[in-house]
Formats: sequence, structure tokens, C-alpha cells
Amino acid sequence: MNLYWPIALIVVSNTIYHICAKSTPESINPFASLTVTYGVAALCAAIAYFASNPGKNILQEYSQLNWTAFIFGISLLGLEVGSIYMYKVGWNINTGYILQSVFLAVALLVVGFFLYHEALTMNKVLGIAICMVGLYFLNK
Repeated sequence: MNLYWPIALIVVSNTIYHICAKSTPESINPFASLTVTYGVAALCAAIAYFASNPGKNILQEYSQLNWTAFIFGISLLGLEVGSIYMYKVGWNINTGYILQSVFLAVALLVVGFFLYHEALTMNKVLGIAICMVGLYFLNK
């Protein structure tokens, strides 16, 4: 169970995420909407921190931050805005995410190979090729 609960959380959260992104009102500026989104996320993260670390000092935790938290925040904003606009310009919920996920998988294979020296096997290359064929049929 320890191996699979994070995947289940991601799947459930991502499903809700895309429903919310597609349901964001056309009339609102996505950045305005996201200020509320991130406020709620910050509050939930703070509650989860204090609930899981009773007696700990969050300011002391902050002293351990490096550049990743700041760049992560910028990249999350890009994900959110990109998703909202993806749906605003007309992508269907059942194809837009699949398309970007395949391109993301290709990008991460390249990043994994060059930055983390992960193996790029023939099976992985074949898997990406099959995904590309699948994209062709999804968008035809």
C-alpha cells in the first residue's frame, strides 16, 4: 500500500484539478482565480504541516529552503495558467491532458537521461513511439 497511495492521490487530485481548470469561469482572469487557489493551498499546507509536526517551528524549517521551492512555485503557476488556458482555447478534457502528458513524458526522458543519467532503453523509446501513434489516433 505504501507504494501505491501516492499514485492514487495524484490520480484523484489530478482528476479534480482538471475538472476545476476546465470549469474556471471564462470571464475571470486566471491569475485572479489563482490567487485564491494558492491562498487555499497555502492554508491547507500550513494546517498539514502543524498537524503532522506538532511542536515544530515552521520558521526553522524555512531556513532549510533552497532555490527549488521558489522555482517550484513559478513552475506551478505555469502549470495552472497553462491548464486553464488550454481549456479556454477549446481543448477537450479527454485529449488536451493526454497530449501534454505525452510531450511531458518525452521531455522527462531527455531530462532523466542528460541530467540524472537514467537509462534510456529501447523499451522506453518504443513506449514513446506507441504513445505518439496513440496521439495521432486521438487527434484524428
